[in-house]
Amino acid sequence: MNDKDNRDWSDNLNKIEEKSDDHFSFLEFIWDLLKTAIVVVVIAFGIKYFIVQPFIVDGSSMEANFHNNEYLLVEKIGYHFHLPRRGDVIIFHPPGQANENYIKRVIGLPGETVEMLDNKVKIINTTHPDGIFLQEPYISGNVKTTVSGDNNKFEVGANELFVLGDNREHSSDSREWGNLPLDNIIGRAWLDIYPFSQFGLVKHWTFGQ
Repeated sequence: MNDKDNRDWSDNLNKIEEKSDDHFSFLEFIWDLLKTAIVVVVIAFGIKYFIVQPFIVDGSSMEANFHNNEYLLVEKIGYHFHLPRRGDVIIFHPPGQANENYIKRVIGLPGETVEMLDNKVKIINTTHPDGIFLQEPYISGNVKTTVSGDNNKFEVGANELFVLGDNREHSSDSREWGNLPLDNIIGRAWLDIYPFSQFGLVKHWTFGQ
């Protein structure tokens, strides 16, 4: 084979022919769109059901901190690694109402006793066997924490919480329907989205034992 033949063979080897098939290209385009849509849906599903979930406040039970139609994002990861903490604002299904979502504040932790006394909340636990009144800076000074019936003392089970609304006189909470099972928790209020004047991380309070 002479030099000319080698060059021709090399040129033919490096030629790339582009075949045009409009029908195939259109189907390929549709398949790429479908794959992208599936990935987006899977990611959105995973975010909503395993990481964060939107929540709209309904009612006045958490005023003056959260208002009707306020838009929040709920984070759902943290409680897989630790128990809810006193002062956390949580979203959950109330006992016996799997289709309803409530927002309340964690007051009593597993194993504690919560007592309503002198219009305040008293916590009884191993650290404070005689009880200690809970200081609650997130409620206004004139709010009274009372009970409608004769029972003013609630024992919180090992897998339960005692929750209250910040607007104590206008809240359906653990005083009415009892302790909240941990399994009913959706997540913790994390980010305040709307109205924009309220935008920011939801403030959480740290309490002693």
